[in-house]
Amino acid sequence: MAEFDLVVRGGKVIDGTGTPGESGDVAVRNGLIVERGKISGRGHREIDADGALVIPGIVDIHAHYDGQATWEERLQPSSWHGVTTVVMGNCGVGFAPVHDVDHDRLIELMEGVEDIPGAALHEGLAWNWNSFSEFLNAIDTRPHDIDIAAQVPHGALRLHVMGERGANHEDATADDIAAMAELAREGIKAGALGFTTSRTRNHKTSSGAYTPTLTAAPDELIGIAEGIGALGTGVLQVVSDFLDVDDEFSTLRAMVERSGRPMSISVARNPMVPGAYREILDRISAANADGLEMTGQVAARAVGLILGLDLTLNPFLTNRVYRDIAHLSVGEKVRTLRDPAFRERLLTEHRSQASERERDKLGGSLINKFELLFEMADQPDYEPDLRDSIAARAERQQITPEEAALDVMLAGDGRGMLYLPFLNYVDGNLDACHEMLTHPHTVPGLGDGGAHVGTICDGSFPTTLLHYWGRDRRRGTIALEQLVHRHCQGTARTVGLLDRGVIGPGYRADLNVVDFDNLRLYKPEIVHDLPAGGRRLLQRADGWAHTVVAGRETYQDGEATEDLPGRLIRGAQEAPGVSHSARQTQVTTL
Repeated sequence: MAEFDLVVRGGKVIDGTGTPGESGDVAVRNGLIVERGKISGRGHREIDADGALVIPGIVDIHAHYDGQATWEERLQPSSWHGVTTVVMGNCGVGFAPVHDVDHDRLIELMEGVEDIPGAALHEGLAWNWNSFSEFLNAIDTRPHDIDIAAQVPHGALRLHVMGERGANHEDATADDIAAMAELAREGIKAGALGFTTSRTRNHKTSSGAYTPTLTAAPDELIGIAEGIGALGTGVLQVVSDFLDVDDEFSTLRAMVERSGRPMSISVARNPMVPGAYREILDRISAANADGLEMTGQVAARAVGLILGLDLTLNPFLTNRVYRDIAHLSVGEKVRTLRDPAFRERLLTEHRSQASERERDKLGGSLINKFELLFEMADQPDYEPDLRDSIAARAERQQITPEEAALDVMLAGDGRGMLYLPFLNYVDGNLDACHEMLTHPHTVPGLGDGGAHVGTICDGSFPTTLLHYWGRDRRRGTIALEQLVHRHCQGTARTVGLLDRGVIGPGYRADLNVVDFDNLRLYKPEIVHDLPAGGRRLLQRADGWAHTVVAGRETYQDGEATEDLPGRLIRGAQEAPGVSHSARQTQVTTL
């Protein structure tokens, strides 16, 4: 008789704690790791990991599967990239709590902020909930391929309590703040990990209005945080423009001081304020030196837009001639754009003053930065050389950048794509990413799995983290043990999930067997598999040989098994053998 449910044999085990990897076996019983080392007992299922890495399941704490998790069992693309736990409800957007009359408002908010097709949300969401507790119950009724945790979104709270006043950015009254704090507490009591908010002008509804939380006053944010603090559990998550770093950070710091709860903050290098990320990181470090738990969530590469004829954006989006064919299918667009007369009209219009004014008016200047646009190859280069930009290519070919961009998009019968690295690519390299990924108070995040389905495809961040930063980058790599530690134990601790992220006795048996030498990414592809035939970008990878969730194999060589062991995580989880009184010490040490 088998002594264990599963034994993974002979791999190099990188256990998630940051210590050097060592060869050995891992044994699993009842969803937990029970032994590690040289194991003589047999498993009901055995995996040969000889020549491969064995790492914990990746804990992705910044995803947006709030809709997809209600209608879909498989949370792809994240589960293709070694992720075994996702945390959703980030950036202050989500679908609960909600009054029935506000369904359309929350869909418009999610559609605008996270670029998820409104038609897909309208068809896919059952809306068989009002309270946050009921929303969690709806998630809990459906099995999934990975574990899911949720957070209470500030945008939904504001609309639920304040209605039109909340959407119109009116100041919350004391009663409003008390009501929002109570709803946040109720959500956390029901199983939410914490509370999230957005303070960035990049977040707008699909109708163009700023997110309801953009101008929330300090007393509102602090009041909600204090209400959560009364529970003695729950985390805070914020995304902000930091237009006034002193003013904004003082508010965020006060939220942590007054609540006693940990906070994570999205951090990236913005070309408009290229030095601001260091100032924010310095302030996070100072807060931790003062005993306040603040962590930066940082990206594994540039936050980059993907442009194409079947995507949300392309360089001709604001061109008045292109608008005549914008509604056509990709095939019809390709036939029209290959017509020499139409092509000439399109390019002439693009160079006109009227077109330039239209692009400025609609904020379309970014998609025409040809010096930052690159062809996306079958094996994507996420740190491209500026000499390979569309502008540089056009100069060598003695054509205009517009012509070069159009030729790329027309390739493959209209499936060609352009990549525009924006945040973190200020100097034409990812040195800032290296700095942020190795900072003592950051963890990897911001992959936005499930979101930006027509413009960004960053759910593959975990693969980039390992193969690029751990193996391929010529300008400087990072030790694998540290990469694994930060995206497994580090992220898990940031949100209070202390039962995972480590390969050790008593921890959740969430594991990956990685064919590290052959780990690689493919070019994103467009599929129409969302409700109502909605379109999204997906990206596959090689090298994830086996993914195990709670001791059960969910993926083998990138293909899904029939097993769906993923569950809803309700609230913070204790570490194996750690008493409640000792928990605070463990959370604060990354």
